[in-house]
Amino acid sequence: MSRLIPTTMEGMAEYRHSAHAVFDLKYHIVWCTKYRKKVLRGRVAERARDLIRQICAARDVVIVRGAVSPDHIHLLLTAPPILSPAKLAQYIKGRSSRHLQAEFAELRKQYWGQHMWARGYFCATVGAVDEATIKVYIENQRWDEDDESFKITAPTKP
Repeated sequence: MSRLIPTTMEGMAEYRHSAHAVFDLKYHIVWCTKYRKKVLRGRVAERARDLIRQICAARDVVIVRGAVSPDHIHLLLTAPPILSPAKLAQYIKGRSSRHLQAEFAELRKQYWGQHMWARGYFCATVGAVDEATIKVYIENQRWDEDDESFKITAPTKP
């Protein structure tokens, strides 16, 4: 199980560690209720928030920020590299929908067929360093020249 360790690179980011990886993968994920119905209010919204926290904790996903709006949910997550954004959305949406409908009869009436969330979702990566900085860093490495933008940094002879 990975843990949050304040390993920094020039004071920029906190990296997480697993057995064989060091990572900082952040995703901004947004999804809506089916038909954009404003059902996430009061006890339902509180329970949705609690369920999402439990689901994320079970998968070693850290919620950096989150918001439950009446008809959609915003999450800024940091996740281990073994979890793709698609799997992450599938776990969170599927389990939360199933539990919310089991606990709230009014949701079962509105969402027959066990589909509380709309089919799609939005996902964007959030980086600690922008693309231009990474390109400059890579260009300043020592290597043999190659015209494919994928260069070798080790010398050819020992």
